[in-house]
Amino acid sequence: MKQKHVLIVGGGFGGVKAALDLAAHEEHFKITLLSDTDAFSYHPTLYHTATGGSREVSDIPLKEILGNKNVEIILGHADKLNRENKTIHTEDGQKLSYDILILALGAVTNYFGIKGMQEYSYGIKSIQEAEELKAHLHKQLIEDKKPDLNYIIIGGGPTGVELAGALPGYVKRIMAQHGLPDTKLHIDLVEAAPHLMPRMPKSVSKAFERQLRSLGIKLYLGTPVQAETANTILMNGKYVRSHTVVWTAGIANNPFFEANGFIVAKNHKVQVDKLMQAWPGIFVIGDNADTQYSGMAQTALYDAHFVAENLIRHAAGERPYAYKPKKPIYVTPAGPHWASVVWGPVHLYGWLGWAMRQAADWIGYKDLEPWWRATELLLAGADHEDNCPICAANAAK
Repeated sequence: MKQKHVLIVGGGFGGVKAALDLAAHEEHFKITLLSDTDAFSYHPTLYHTATGGSREVSDIPLKEILGNKNVEIILGHADKLNRENKTIHTEDGQKLSYDILILALGAVTNYFGIKGMQEYSYGIKSIQEAEELKAHLHKQLIEDKKPDLNYIIIGGGPTGVELAGALPGYVKRIMAQHGLPDTKLHIDLVEAAPHLMPRMPKSVSKAFERQLRSLGIKLYLGTPVQAETANTILMNGKYVRSHTVVWTAGIANNPFFEANGFIVAKNHKVQVDKLMQAWPGIFVIGDNADTQYSGMAQTALYDAHFVAENLIRHAAGERPYAYKPKKPIYVTPAGPHWASVVWGPVHLYGWLGWAMRQAADWIGYKDLEPWWRATELLLAGADHEDNCPICAANAAK
């Protein structure tokens, strides 16, 4: 049987998982992975890296995961799709052909048109953003010899809650590292909805609110953000001074899809059929697909396995399965050794939730790495690398 060329676009959870599953069937598939970065970002730990955790746990080279597999890795940013010729064109002029195309490009940051937010706020949606935030925290303390007037996190979803839980302890540690006296911190978490974690049951939202308040976080709920300058943020008609505003609030579907004529739903995600095809031979998975639980890493992994399994079944002359959404388990940390677990009707909080988060991270790594390497990464995640990036840069000069 002729080997099919599968082109996978996107080096995140969905793209890497699809490549791994198909790589075991070299007799049927030739696999190319097109990614705009040479490393896989493990998004659940980016907040940890931004607050002194090891970069190793959030930034894993693609060659480490796929280097000894039946996968060719090509760096480039997908730009245009030619369905008739079955080619993808990149921004730097590459043209890649395919027999089967799997699109897993992930989401992009959405600032909702808020003036100044993109220019002045920090983020933690990539390893580069996490490192920039960490460097800024050190730089501000070194230059001002005191904490910022206000550390403001915008967005009360999982990323904002995770960062808010970790930030007080990290700022205190690096204050001590730079010889600054202990003093009270002003850390605010701003959410436009009436409650944190607005997609969760109200009892879960209340648990997060109690936990973060116990850490000294001031919550601004039902508070829209209107603008940001280099020194202030305007929210609910009032200016608040800050040089440290972190935007975690919004994401949007990758613009590649609308630019290339895909049919999208009202949420701008791509409409797919029961096989997750948006076009014959073109599969859209993970954050990009208009499915019930799109937006979760667990869903991206599930989608990738589903599509890969159906391609393997087709190659073997078997009938494909129809897609059935699988509800994720929501495990969200908010402070030292505290996490919430929402597993259907079961809700757990505290240390037991934290232990389950460690198990979830190990499983997440295990989906991509051998068990021993997954264990190494989990153990590395327990460490903190509090070396000042500004001091290291100055020493290098």
